[in-house]
Amino acid sequence: MASLRALECLVAVADSGSITQAAQLLHSSQPAVSHQLASLEHETRTALLQREARGVRLTPAGRAAVADARRAIEAAAAAVRAARAAGEAAGGTLRLACAQSLVSVLAPVILEWHQRHREVAISLRESTSPGELLGFVDSGEADIVLMPGSSIPDRFTATAVAEEEVVLAAPADHPLAELPTVRLEDLDGACLVHYAPENGLSAWLDRSLARAGIRAEPVMRTVVTSAAPQLAAAGLGVAVCPVSAISDGYPGAVRSFSPRWVRQLAAVTSAAPDPLAARFIGDLRSRGVPVPDGVRSQLTAR
Repeated sequence: MASLRALECLVAVADSGSITQAAQLLHSSQPAVSHQLASLEHETRTALLQREARGVRLTPAGRAAVADARRAIEAAAAAVRAARAAGEAAGGTLRLACAQSLVSVLAPVILEWHQRHREVAISLRESTSPGELLGFVDSGEADIVLMPGSSIPDRFTATAVAEEEVVLAAPADHPLAELPTVRLEDLDGACLVHYAPENGLSAWLDRSLARAGIRAEPVMRTVVTSAAPQLAAAGLGVAVCPVSAISDGYPGAVRSFSPRWVRQLAAVTSAAPDPLAARFIGDLRSRGVPVPDGVRSQLTAR
């Protein structure tokens, strides 16, 4: 395959009409440029230059090759610029993935980057399965995954970015809504809007209730995390959910647990974050978990 240096020599000769001047443009020697051109002609199996007394000119084959040579040189330069920009956290591509309920955590930071770092292309995919999310990192499909920080295998690099409260969502007229805070044992025997097995919160909540000796009664299950508090508000029962799953204007009641129940959120990467990923993770840590004012007032005013 033709080397980039050989293509540079061809373009320099085309621009200058002289091997001597091409060598000067490339800060090289005339024999070195001649060698590169001979190698290129050997590779193409045809003459690219016609030597004349007053210099050289391109043959039809040379003219055909020089256009693509220019594009190849520019593409190589663009690749270097892109890599340098990514290394300096000033450009490149950032592929994000997150637990489905955590889109609201990523959204403000993504918006800020769209406004302040337009040269960085950002993509996002979501999943309710911890295994699938970690698979995105394993396969190289995601640069950063935002997910609950428990039970992340040691082969990944997990950077703590936030602490998120776990809350109770209930109909506004539910007896538990009359309490300023709720205890885990208050859920014993309660009708529970639960999560489908494919949602990682399902096994997590089952383990949490089992450790506390609580037996709630699942009335239905949902894959979508943010659907659980909505179904609870409609009167189907109560839901235990991360606060990020509750949107502004929530029609039901939201209560903190006593003692306060939190989970850690982590940014997961395949290795130590590169400069671009590290900058994004730093902004995630600065932002934390956004909580709508209407929800926050229910958690702090009682």
